[in-house]
Amino acid sequence: MSSFKPTKIPVYPKLGEKVTQETLYWKDYKPPIQIKEYGAITNIDFSPVAPYNFAVTAFTRIHIYGPFSQEPVKTFTKFKDNAYCGRFRSDGQLLVAGCEDSVVRLFDVAGKVALRMFKGHSKAVHVTDFTSDRYHILTGSDDSTCRLWDVPNSVELSSYKEHTDYIRCGVASKLNSNLLITGSYDHTLKVFDTRTDKSVITMDHGQPVESLLLYPSEGLLVSAGGRYVKVWDLLKAGQPLVSLKNHHKTVTCLCLSSNGQRLLSGSLDRHVKVYNTTTYKVVHNFDYAASILSLGLAPNDESIVVGMTNGILSIKHRKGPEDSKPGPSLQRRRPTYRVFVKGKNFIPKQEDYLVSKHVKEHLAKHDKQLKKFNVSKALDSALEANKRTRKPEITVAVLKELDRRGKLRNALAGRDEHGLSLLLSFLIGHLVDQRFAPVLVMTADMILDIYGSTVGQSPLIDRQLLHLQELLEREINYEQDLLAVLGMLDTLFACGVPKQEVPRSGTSRPNGLEEPKTTAQTAAS
Repeated sequence: MSSFKPTKIPVYPKLGEKVTQETLYWKDYKPPIQIKEYGAITNIDFSPVAPYNFAVTAFTRIHIYGPFSQEPVKTFTKFKDNAYCGRFRSDGQLLVAGCEDSVVRLFDVAGKVALRMFKGHSKAVHVTDFTSDRYHILTGSDDSTCRLWDVPNSVELSSYKEHTDYIRCGVASKLNSNLLITGSYDHTLKVFDTRTDKSVITMDHGQPVESLLLYPSEGLLVSAGGRYVKVWDLLKAGQPLVSLKNHHKTVTCLCLSSNGQRLLSGSLDRHVKVYNTTTYKVVHNFDYAASILSLGLAPNDESIVVGMTNGILSIKHRKGPEDSKPGPSLQRRRPTYRVFVKGKNFIPKQEDYLVSKHVKEHLAKHDKQLKKFNVSKALDSALEANKRTRKPEITVAVLKELDRRGKLRNALAGRDEHGLSLLLSFLIGHLVDQRFAPVLVMTADMILDIYGSTVGQSPLIDRQLLHLQELLEREINYEQDLLAVLGMLDTLFACGVPKQEVPRSGTSRPNGLEEPKTTAQTAAS
């Protein structure tokens, strides 16, 4: 008697996410380091010079962290109220920040006390930035004005009051010290030239503007507000180029990768999305635990720093070559090569006796029942919760094996309401799956044939049968629509094929067929 053969479970291809070079690049980061700040983190700014420290503005403090430090290397606390927008100068030696008390403070990174204090705004200052000449500061306030300050003399040079609502974002040109750009809650973006007394370009974002970003060439401007990220062409007087709507909550911050080919946006929906700046399609997505207020990217994309509303600072560092190899203390001693090849070349002698060792066969629960010919119990074990939900291919394989044995009808018959309900729920969940459809359609046909006379006795079974009917009707409608589309495509492809003339030799008839030769013509040829 031959030994029992376990049920063969087929391996179906998994439809996983497509792994691209982009995915591998943005996933090549270590697990995040989380640091708790004193309040919501409103701004993150990296120093443009080595070692690329970054300033974190949160509550009434500005902390400066080193590239790999988990404790601040410098702290500025000379604020009476919430601090905003701590930004480095292009040489990394000075830091400017606004405050809720309307005073702008200038700090020396190597010192502690404010070098300058600029007073003139009447409300909170949320925007600060240095101009390209390093001697002027741009500020924007909730009093709807943006101002330009002279650093050496601590005096106001110019003031613009064209916005009608809070100014919450702004940037100064790094190529032209006369150009300033601001964004406001009045939905507009304005470009100012300090050589004139009014704005030179006005753009309507359509939503309260939360963040601005200039490309390195400064020909393109990116604005974020509401659920939209928009790109503007400054060389064409602020003509809109692209409008992106990939977040489902307000976009709060923008950032550009080191090579300028990837744009990052953070939102209150807890996601950071990475866009390709050529096609403006999302190429990657980061998920965080809380709403995102600020975002920073280190040079060469070595670190991604995210500030959240709950005061958590998340820092992800890129993996190095040493991270792929475990340290000496983590390495486990492995067997040598000799252990694996031991006895491979052994040749038994003629007088040797071979003693075979019985290998105990471990069968699955459904195979044990099949071995005992308990077909109904085998199907019950295949319909257990962990199998029918997580591994439906096992249930389908058992159904197929029962059909091969000719016992499927016996296993399906004689079931109570609960057992039949489990079968129908499994059919409803996987009947339209093309991998399982051939077996499950046959099973559904047998169930209707066996239990057709009992319809109307159980409200639960009746509801499931109606659901199964709707599912099948919807699938049939889909297939009919696909056939109609296929017919349309065949017609288009047929019309697109160029017509070829039928070759003609000698005198031919209008229909393209050659006239039959006469006897004289045949003899002459």
